[in-house]
Amino acid sequence: MNVKKMIIFLLIVIIIVGGGYTAINGINIGKYEINSVRDSLNLGLELEGGVYVVLEGKTDATGEELDKKMKEAKAIIDQRVNGLGVTEPNIVIEGDNRIRVELPGVKNAEEAMDMIGKTAELQFIDAEENVVVTGEHVKEAEPMYIENSSTGQNTPVVSLAFNSEGAKLFKKATENAMSKPAGADRVVRIVLDGEEISTPEVGAVITDGKATIEGEFTIEEVTELATLISGGALPMEMEEVQSSTIGPTLGLTSLDKSIFAAGIGLILIFMFMLIVYRIPGLISIIALTIYVLLVLFTMVSINATLTLPGIAGLILSIGMAVDANVVIFERIKEDIKSGKSLRASVDSGFKKALSTVLDANITTLIAGIVLFNFGTGPVKGFAVTLIIGVIISMITAIFITRFLLKLFIGINITKNTKLFGA
Repeated sequence: MNVKKMIIFLLIVIIIVGGGYTAINGINIGKYEINSVRDSLNLGLELEGGVYVVLEGKTDATGEELDKKMKEAKAIIDQRVNGLGVTEPNIVIEGDNRIRVELPGVKNAEEAMDMIGKTAELQFIDAEENVVVTGEHVKEAEPMYIENSSTGQNTPVVSLAFNSEGAKLFKKATENAMSKPAGADRVVRIVLDGEEISTPEVGAVITDGKATIEGEFTIEEVTELATLISGGALPMEMEEVQSSTIGPTLGLTSLDKSIFAAGIGLILIFMFMLIVYRIPGLISIIALTIYVLLVLFTMVSINATLTLPGIAGLILSIGMAVDANVVIFERIKEDIKSGKSLRASVDSGFKKALSTVLDANITTLIAGIVLFNFGTGPVKGFAVTLIIGVIISMITAIFITRFLLKLFIGINITKNTKLFGA
């Protein structure tokens, strides 16, 4: 028996067990903490719960003009969603005039839908109801507190900063207001989507291009208003045509059931490989465990979002990995039965199976790339895990399984061909 190779083999097994424990439970060593894979992965809408809504643009535009408006609307909605602080939102254009918005973890569905669908047309109107400045002239909008002179308390407001053109226009508007006699209507009305939200009285000519929107607002309301103004107005009316709210309990139940189903499937696969292929089956179990860990840690490292279809893609890619091992082991069995030595059979078996394994995986990889490029929402989630899984499956089947099998044979514990499935 080769003791050196036995030690290497056992060290590999120990590292894999440690990696599996870390993936499931995480570890905490002094200042260093590694979260479990479940805590580290971003979960999709159907697993974490949240809101999705499909918006349809109401416009007569077609062709390039429609395409431009849809891209502009998507960019504005994306900026508004970022203002909500949503983790890993999914915003995609579907068809010619629809936008699908998925917001994992959002609790208040109605508020979120109202915010992302508003046209947010901001206008400043003088006493004669002439539009003097619009939201297009706003360079920056952010929530802040100012001290109320009458109560002495801090009041939430929206602080505005105009661009150079807006500053000139606003200066002119305040000059016109101040030119009126004392006691006259010296105001600049602030209107959002046709509704007057504030009517501040002009006390001096404003030359620095800065203003505030004050009113009976909460900090949440001014934060939302600032986000809407910063995002700008949608280029067209967006009508909600489909929406749904998924509770976090339902999402977590789906995740738990998926993990349970995947665990049962893996156990059955491991039993089958052990019974049919014996020692190569044991090696495949180790290689498949490495494969699963590599896929999960890869998804965490690239900050991928795990969806319910993504779990299906992961399970399918596990099937691809098992299929590759079965093809390889069957070729090895054939060579053992023909009278070749174990080492020669392993080399020959992998060589004969290589083209079959590559063909199957490359074909699936192409399908995954097509789904990722042309699919939307859940289809992309499926494609991501499938692509990652297929690539790692080829690596584990062609290199890792071969290395482990040759390492085990090199230990020279047994040469009984029956223990190698022949």
